[in-house]
Amino acid sequence: MDYRSPLAKVRGLGSAKSGTSHWWMQRVTAVALIPLSFWLIIFLDLSVHAPYQEMIAWLASPLNTLGMVAWILAVFYHSALGLQVVIEDYIAAEGIKIIAVWTVNLSFLLLALAALIAVFRILLIG
Repeated sequence: MDYRSPLAKVRGLGSAKSGTSHWWMQRVTAVALIPLSFWLIIFLDLSVHAPYQEMIAWLASPLNTLGMVAWILAVFYHSALGLQVVIEDYIAAEGIKIIAVWTVNLSFLLLALAALIAVFRILLIG
């Protein structure tokens, strides 16, 4: 049963079909961050209490490297999605909204890239 008026059908008004995937990706990354955060906690504990070489040896393990990389990707993507929702909800002007979303996405992309470079630099240089 179609509840749209004939005028709405002609104009093409209706669901943009992009909100559902955005909502799901926020939930998926949130659930993924729960177990992945254990890698961050262990890494931070090693950073504070263990000698530097022990921390490097821990991070050099492929499973630990994969866990840290997955955490970095998930946390920055999740953060960008969350801030995009905040911007879309609280900024009324379309032009400012678009610029703000692009700025946030670019900022988080650069931060994620810097974090990944830092992890691989630690692995390569030691």
